[in-house]
Amino acid sequence: MTTLKSAIVAMFALGFIHAPWAIRFVNPVVRTVFGAGVPAGPNVLLSVRGRRSGVERTFPVSLMEIDGRRYVQAAFGEVAWVRNLRAAGVAVLRRGQAAETVTALELAPEPAGQILYDALASYPQSRSLRGFLGPTVRPPVAVLRFFGIRVDSKLADYVAAARRQPIFELVEAAGT
Repeated sequence: MTTLKSAIVAMFALGFIHAPWAIRFVNPVVRTVFGAGVPAGPNVLLSVRGRRSGVERTFPVSLMEIDGRRYVQAAFGEVAWVRNLRAAGVAVLRRGQAAETVTALELAPEPAGQILYDALASYPQSRSLRGFLGPTVRPPVAVLRFFGIRVDSKLADYVAAARRQPIFELVEAAGT
């Protein structure tokens, strides 16, 4: 059983570590699947106008909902959608056929670190994962490794992660 647990953690680690390379190949498929309305858990499509081209670009992102507030995190750092969202300040969230215009407010690293800590501290673990990894309340080690933090990390470590991976709060746009 320990070998199986190690193999699962290793698969998570490989997926998270090599994800940036695979994203450009997977995103078009994910956009099509999400756009067709296939349930995707916390994942949504984020559409934002290009800061130079003005062309709307759409990316799959994971939406964090904490205490009735919604956030997206730039898990891969300063990527194009982050720079476009900063410039535009507004975006469209799509879940299936439902679309909502939102205003994006970038959080300073300190409150963003707290949000990241809160999101990962109560990491929801699936029943099947719990069967393999045991009843942990922290994310699998590969998830923590991806964010550059450890199970015993302090809030300051989460703030440091938030400096590398910006977090935006999404609020309903005025007049929508």
